[in-house]
Order: sequence, then C-alpha cells, then structure tokens
Amino acid sequence: PSVAMVTSSYSNNPLLLVFLFQHEHRNRLSVCNKICYAIGGAPYQITGCALGFFLQLYLLDVAQLDPFYASIILFVGRAWDAVTDPTVGFLVSRSPWTRIGRMLPWILISTPLAVLSYFLIWYVPPFETGKVIWYIFFYCLFQSLQTCFHVPYSALTMFLSSEQAERDSATAYRMTVEVLGTVLGTAIQGQIVGMANAPCLPGPGEIKAAYMIASGVICLIYILCAGVLFCGVKEQKGLVTAHAFFQGIRLVMGHGPYAKLVVVFLFTSLGFMLLEGNFALFCSSTLGFRNDFQNILLVIMLSATLAIPFWQWFLTRFGKKTAVYVGSCSVVPFLIMVVCIKSNLYVTYVVSFVAGIGVASAFLLPWSMLPDVLDDFKVQNPESTGHEALFYSFYVFFTKFASGVSLGVSTLSLDFAGYISRGCSQPKEVDLTLKLLVSAAPIAFMLIGLAILYSYPIDEKRRQYNNKMLQEMRDSEADSESETTEISNMI
Repeated sequence: PSVAMVTSSYSNNPLLLVFLFQHEHRNRLSVCNKICYAIGGAPYQITGCALGFFLQLYLLDVAQLDPFYASIILFVGRAWDAVTDPTVGFLVSRSPWTRIGRMLPWILISTPLAVLSYFLIWYVPPFETGKVIWYIFFYCLFQSLQTCFHVPYSALTMFLSSEQAERDSATAYRMTVEVLGTVLGTAIQGQIVGMANAPCLPGPGEIKAAYMIASGVICLIYILCAGVLFCGVKEQKGLVTAHAFFQGIRLVMGHGPYAKLVVVFLFTSLGFMLLEGNFALFCSSTLGFRNDFQNILLVIMLSATLAIPFWQWFLTRFGKKTAVYVGSCSVVPFLIMVVCIKSNLYVTYVVSFVAGIGVASAFLLPWSMLPDVLDDFKVQNPESTGHEALFYSFYVFFTKFASGVSLGVSTLSLDFAGYISRGCSQPKEVDLTLKLLVSAAPIAFMLIGLAILYSYPIDEKRRQYNNKMLQEMRDSEADSESETTEISNMI
C-alpha cells in the first residue's frame, strides 16, 4: 500500500505522516540514479565477454600454449574466481558502514588494481619458461579484484531501495546496460583482433599488438563506468548487522527457494557458458568463417540487447518462472540448426540473431529473481539481517565454478581431439568435439535446469504475499520510530 492509502489512518499523527512521505520519497529512484547504477554493471560484462569469447583463442593461437596448459589456466582461473566470491561476500558483510556506504568503498579501491591486472592478462611475456605461471597469476589476480567489485555491486541492489518495484526497475536498467556491455566487449575485442586472429597469418607480432590495444580501450571504459557508478549512486543505510560467517552460510544455503534457484541457473548458465567459450572456435574452425566470426558474435549480442525490454515486459505479464522456460527453450532449436545445416554465412547470421533473443533471458532473469528470494528469506527470517552479500556471492560462486569446469574440460577435450594451434584446418575429431560443445552439451544442461525449475516455489502469488508482508513490517517499523520520536519530543 502507498502512503496515500494509509494517510487517513494516521491523520491525527502529523509526525508519522511526515516520516512516511519522507520514507516513500527516499525509496523512489530517479532515472538518473538507475542509469548510473546500471552503468556500473558494464565493466563486469565487458571484461567477462572479452575473456569468455577470446581468452581460449588467445592462449592457443597467440600465446601459443599447449591446449593442456591452456585448459589448466582456464580452469584454475575460474575455480579461483569461484572461491573468492563467498570469501569477499563474507568480508563485505562484516565491513563497517562508512561515510560513502558499505559497498561503494570496495568498488572504489578495487578498480585501479583490477584494470592493471586485466591489461597484463593480454600481454605475452618475453620468456617461455614460466609463461603458464604468468597467465595463471594475473588471471587469478584479476578475478579476485573483479570479485571485490562485482559482489558489492550486486548486493548494492538491496541498498538502493526497499521497494520491490524500484529494485526490479533498477535491475532492468542494469541488465540492459550489461547486455550493451557484452556488445561493447564483443565489438572492441572482436573488431580489433578479429582479422588478426586468423590462424593462417604468418607472424604473431600484429596479433599481440591488437590484443594490447583492445585491452587498453577496455581498461579505460572500466575506469569511466566505475567513476559514474561512484558519483551517481547513493547507498541507503539498511538495517544490517554482522553475523557469524558459518551461521550466515547455514541460513542462506538452508533456504529452499534459494538452493533450487542456484541449482537451476547452475545448469542453464553452464549451457550458455559452454556455448560462449567455444563458439568463436566453432565459427572459425568448423564453419570456416575465420574472417567473420567476430561479426557473428556481435550479431548475437546486439540481438540480446534489443530483446531485453521484451523480456522485461514478458516477465511482468506472465511471471518470471514462465519467462525462464520460454527464454531457455527458444534457444534450443537454433543450437540444433547451427550444427545441422550446411555451412552458410547468411543462414548463420539469421540463426545467430534469433538465438540472441533467447540469450537475453539468461542475462536478465537470474538477477531479476534473486531479489525475490531475498524478500522471501526476510519474510521467513525477520530477525536475521545482513546476508545480502552472501546470497549474491554464493550464487556467483556456483556458476563461476561450473564455468571453470566447463572451460577446462572443453579445452582439454580439444587437446584429446588433436587441436592444432594456428592451424589452417583442423582434424574431423576437432569439428565433432566443437559441435558437441556448442550444441548437444548446452541443450542437455538447459533441459536439466528447466526440469529442476518445476519445483521452484516462488510464483507470482507468493511474490505478492511477500511484498505485502514486507510492507507491513516497514509500516510497523515506521510506527515504532514515530512513537520513539514523540516520546523524545515530550521529554
């Protein structure tokens, strides 16, 4: 209920009316606030997209590492990234409130170091011995610093406003900008290094320079976006307290809807990550589009960007659970078509554009559903607060760990299949492996996730009930604070 609906009930209490109107005004976010918040999500997607689509290619064809060592780097980096998420979540939940908030200091301090480590990932050191250690160190370092940015940023959603509608709206803005970030990451990395990545080029000198230029541009954008977020968002001080770490883990992981949601998106994300990590190789090696694969990736991301407003409308009209089913299932036919139809560039562009519509749902829906789980947790555990960062960090932990496993296994599979670094052609076993990695395996994981989603308990009816209960809790807090103010004034 709005303040206008309760005004008549408190018409004899002007102090409470003033408090309620101030409370409602504070929880409303301006368009500028939402845009500044959304821009802060771009660095994670820009760097993540560049690493996801191109790091495997870079390690194999530019750094010219053996596929076995490349698989170790990819697995260790993503596994380490996964481990850092709950650790940072714990540290964030224990960090004190400062003049600029609890989450924003983490973002401010981690940004310059993250930018430096990201740049060094794309630098080929002038030595062979120890090259693997170089990439593992800077990849893990960047992932740690990126986590120090992204976990507080994700949890910041709960500190923008206590109103569910405002958080959902801010999340929609964020998802739109993040998908734009994937477009930007794909465009910068792809267009600068795409032609240079052609395996048959005689020398790696121009390729190395192209990767350095692309990483430099991305680093500048990273700093700019972090600055906009820091200057344009004000963190609201919530009723949060520090709890014991293991007690927090027990409460968070013991919440049934959260556990099911994590498992659902663990499998669906695993499918999309396999597709993301191997699609560039599939386009260049199997389909033979060595000079066009970067444009195909760009088409997918542009399509996903255009589809975000549609999915936002769809989930408000039909519910988030239905949106997950429709969005994930819509990708399946096109994953089958891209490997079954004879190689044709124009058909591939069309299939990629339509598939991008389903990819958009993978960006929007997980982050749109997490606040619902937090609200459900608050209703069932009203006395337990301060776990927002743990909810977000453990969700990211499971998806990133799965990503590390998928990238490591897929690169190792290419090694077993006989992948030739910078080869003009690949063995038939490599082509078959890539088809399995971009079609059969993603489809299987998505279907498993959708089967588990059937038992996910938070539907629209339960969401509305939780929203009503939280509003009553906030109204009760307003009554209590008003009474305290009146007593203070009397004294």
